Amino acid sequence: MRFDATIDYPADVDTVAGMLADEEFVRRKIAASGALDSTQEVLREGEAFTVTTRRQMPTDQVPSSFRSLVGQSLDVRLVEAWEAPHPDRSRAGTLSLDIVGAPVRVIGRMSLQAGPGGGTVQSFSGDITASVPFFGKPIEKAAAGAVDQVLAVERSIGLDFLAGR
Repeated sequence: MRFDATIDYPADVDTVAGMLADEEFVRRKIAASGALDSTQEVLREGEAFTVTTRRQMPTDQVPSSFRSLVGQSLDVRLVEAWEAPHPDRSRAGTLSLDIVGAPVRVIGRMSLQAGPGGGTVQSFSGDITASVPFFGKPIEKAAAGAVDQVLAVERSIGLDFLAGR
């Protein structure tokens, strides 16, 4: 299942990229996600950076008919890899989300572009795949809803973070 989403931030691209690579911002995102336990790593290579998080998530967002397939919690690994800025300061990146022990995967592209009024538009596009015979589409649909919720939380945390800088 395809997904596309955007988040608008009232700050320039360099500031938003700095926020995305900030360990405190990453901690706040994880806390707001409801993770039961987590680890995080921000790896910088010049102006490029990669944020890797691993979260133990409750299964309350999993449709009840599928909870027996995943157990008491989900082990979610998310890798967000951002390239160094282009000459116009825009950025591109990739994301990969895997749920350990579940046949669900999210892969996609991300970008940061200058938006109206000096702001930034963060865009996401990608595919959600669930390789479960007969149940793949409902699982993908549920995962797409979870992605929307995660991005709404990220936007809220990002706006608070930028307001406090």
